[in-house]
Amino acid sequence: MNFKILTSVLAAALSCCGAAELPAVKIIATGGTIAGEAATSAQSGYTSGQVGVDTLIKAVPTLNKIARVSGEQISNVGSQDMSDAIWLKLAKRINELAAQPDVDGIAITHGTDTMEETAYFLHLTVKSRKPVVLTGSMRPSTALSADGPLNIYNAVAVAADPLAAGRGVLVSINDQIHSAHDITKTHTTATDTFMSPYRGVIGATAYGVSQYYRTPFRKHTVDTPFNVDNATSLPRVDILYVYEDMPGDLVDAAVKAGAKGIVAAGVGNGNMPKAVMDALSRATQQGVVVVRASRVTLGFVGRNVEVDDDKLNFVAAEELNPPKARVLLRLALMQTSDPKAIQAMFNTY
Repeated sequence: MNFKILTSVLAAALSCCGAAELPAVKIIATGGTIAGEAATSAQSGYTSGQVGVDTLIKAVPTLNKIARVSGEQISNVGSQDMSDAIWLKLAKRINELAAQPDVDGIAITHGTDTMEETAYFLHLTVKSRKPVVLTGSMRPSTALSADGPLNIYNAVAVAADPLAAGRGVLVSINDQIHSAHDITKTHTTATDTFMSPYRGVIGATAYGVSQYYRTPFRKHTVDTPFNVDNATSLPRVDILYVYEDMPGDLVDAAVKAGAKGIVAAGVGNGNMPKAVMDALSRATQQGVVVVRASRVTLGFVGRNVEVDDDKLNFVAAEELNPPKARVLLRLALMQTSDPKAIQAMFNTY
């Protein structure tokens, strides 16, 4: 079936259905650029998290053609101010909503700065196969050619789509559908900033009509052991960016500050200067779990390739970038501090 025929079939199906027969989608708003405002429609500067969920919904009047939509405001912050408290509140609320038979899918509006981290956190902690879809925008709601309204429309369409179910948490943005495991932000301001550079996109969506190319390779959602429904906090894990002639005292400072885990964003294949290696080795002897990731955009950080992880009790991040390695390590530390068990989690999720 070609795209034009698929669009016609969808339109015909929607035209013959009453509103009560449309899927029910809950939109959860957290803030971000998509809820931002600027003094004029043609300026770079703006303030995130100024517009509420009801206003976001009203900006997309055709939503009622594809779903029965209702909104809920969890927070209204720029995603640079996303917090553990909001993460836990969001995950718990999604699990509550997803358990309700009258909710078919959930769409979340979010700032783009930390969207990939929130999406992956939910990818590991949401306990439902129902579609959960994040979206955002690179231009505020007041901008010329604001990208938020269409991104919301497409995200709701994906959240309402039974074919999106069971694929884990998704991100629908710029007409693409990404897995939360794979997506990363690659440009500071461009509307096509998000990519899944290693495994590629899950699918594509155009004005609410979606095509799916694959399902995520790694386990997620109902197939993970991570449940935060009763959690009140998350373990502290710090990311240290590795650079030429980096001293080891930064590692010591993180340990002294109370880090239970450290992600080293190493050079190349997770490498680091000897001073940092020695400091991280000392940290493991104090019970801190160390994960080697890379500051490089693409590729795996392989275990025991250039660093003797077995000897040093390090964990290799595999294909996770440093922010996502931090997310998984925090959840893993809620269950164990055994590097071998945590390595198995990095190989699985």
